[in-house]
Amino acid sequence: MSQAPMPDFSSSVKLKYVKLGYQYLVNHFLSLLLIPVMAIIAVELLRMGPEEILTVWNSLHFDLVHVLCSCFFVIFISTVYFMSKPRTVYLVDYSCYKPPVTCRVPFATFMEHSRLILKDKPKSVEFQMRILERSGLGEETCLPPAIHYIPPTPTMDEARSEAQMVIFTAMDDLFNKTGLLPKDIDILIVNCSLFSPTPSLSAMVINKYKLRSNIKSFNLSGMGCSAGLISVDLARDLLQVHPNSNAVIVSTEIITPNYYKGNERAMLLPNCLFRMGSAAILMSNRRSDRWRAKYKLCHLVRTHRGADDKSYYCVYEQEDKEGKIGINLSKDLMAIAGEALKANITTIGPLVLPASEQLLFLLSLIGRKIFNLKWKPYIPDFKLAFEHFCIHAGGRAVIDELQKNLQLSGEHVEASRMTLHRFGNTSSSSLWYELCYIESKGRMRRGDRVWQIAFGSGFKCNSAVWKCNRTIKTPKDGPWSDCIDRYPVFIPEVVKL
Repeated sequence: MSQAPMPDFSSSVKLKYVKLGYQYLVNHFLSLLLIPVMAIIAVELLRMGPEEILTVWNSLHFDLVHVLCSCFFVIFISTVYFMSKPRTVYLVDYSCYKPPVTCRVPFATFMEHSRLILKDKPKSVEFQMRILERSGLGEETCLPPAIHYIPPTPTMDEARSEAQMVIFTAMDDLFNKTGLLPKDIDILIVNCSLFSPTPSLSAMVINKYKLRSNIKSFNLSGMGCSAGLISVDLARDLLQVHPNSNAVIVSTEIITPNYYKGNERAMLLPNCLFRMGSAAILMSNRRSDRWRAKYKLCHLVRTHRGADDKSYYCVYEQEDKEGKIGINLSKDLMAIAGEALKANITTIGPLVLPASEQLLFLLSLIGRKIFNLKWKPYIPDFKLAFEHFCIHAGGRAVIDELQKNLQLSGEHVEASRMTLHRFGNTSSSSLWYELCYIESKGRMRRGDRVWQIAFGSGFKCNSAVWKCNRTIKTPKDGPWSDCIDRYPVFIPEVVKL
C-alpha cells in the first residue's frame, strides 16, 4: 500500500516570508529611507575632518535678532501644539457585577418555567427550546428574582430592586478597587436601554451615595447594547472640556420589566438570550492617574444607520396582537449588522491598520474600480492592529459572523464566546465581562491593543480602541474568580434538552 505524498510546504513558507518582508518594508519605509541618508552624511563628515568642520562652523554668522525670533517661533509652535492636543483619557479601573447563585437559571429551570407560563402555547415553548439549544449559553446564567416567580412579577418595585442590586454592587466594588470616594466623582453617566424610571437611574445613584450637588450627571436610555461605548464617548468629550476631572460610567440592562409573556416568536428571542449584569467604569484625564490606570483610550468610532428604515426597525419595541410589549428582532438583523460593521471598519481602519494593510486595501479598491468589479475585495488583517478582540456577546450568530468577516481565530473570539456561555447577553456591559476574562487569563500585557465592538438598536455599530498602560496582574476577585480555571470550555453546536 503506497503512502500518500507529503504536502509541499515550501511554497507556503516562501509566501509567508514574502508577506512578512512586504509588511516590514512598507511599515518601516521612512526608517529604511533615512539609513542611507544618515550613512552618506556620516561618510561626508569623516571625509572632511575636524579642522574643515570647525572652519565651516566659524564661517556661519548668527544674528541675535534672528536667533531670538527663531526661539520665539519654536516656543510659539510648541505651545500651540500642546494646547490644541486632546487631553489623554485613561481607564483607571472597572468592576463587573457577579450575580448570586440564587439567581442562576439552568436550562431545565428555564424550560420548566416556560412550559408553566406558556402552557396553552406548546409551539412557543418548543421554539424557545430550539433557540436555547443553539444559543451558546451555559447552565450558570442568571435572571433577576422577579422572573423566577410563576408567573413573573415585573412590577416597578421589582425593577427598581434589580437596578439597585446590580448597580450599587458594581459601584461599591469599583470604590474598593480604586479608593475613589463618592464625593470626588465629577461626572456620572448611567446607561440602561429599556428601563427608564422617574427619577432617573443616575438620580438613584446620586441619592444612594450622596454625591455633590454640582455633579454633571447623564442618563442614557433606548440606545441598546452599544450604549456602553456611547457612554465612553460622552465621557471622553466631557473630559476634554473639564480638566483634572474623572467620570464614572455605569452600564447595565434591567431585565425585570422586559420579560415577554406573549406568543410572537421574534419577540421570544430576547427571553432566551438576555441575562442580568452590570459594569462600573472609572475614567480620568488626570496626569496623576496615568501610572495606575489600566488603559488609555486611543480611538472611538460611532456608526449610526438609523436613516435606513430596515436598520431602524430591525430591533423594535412594540406591542403584539394581544397587547403585550416586547422587543421584536428582525430576521434581517445579521445582514444589517454586517453593513453597519462594514461602515464602521471603513472609518476605523485608517486609524489603526499598519501602512502595509492600507496599501493592499487601496490597491484592491483601485483594481476593482478600474479593471474588474468581480474581484474579491481585500479584507484587511486586523490581527496586525490588535492583540485582543472584545466582540459584543449578543448571541452565537453575532460572534460567528464577525469571526468569519474579520478572519479571526478561535482564540481571538474566545473571550466573547465564554462570556456568552457564562453570563449570557448582558447587553451594554458584556464588553467589560470579556475584557475581564482576558485579564483573568493573564493575557494582558503592557502595550497590547484591544478592540471593543458593540451593536445596538437604531441600528448602531460602535468601536473603541484601548492601549494597555501596564501589564495587568491576574485579578483574585471579580466575576470570573471562581470559574476561570474551567474555561475555555467546548460549546457544542446543539445542546439537546
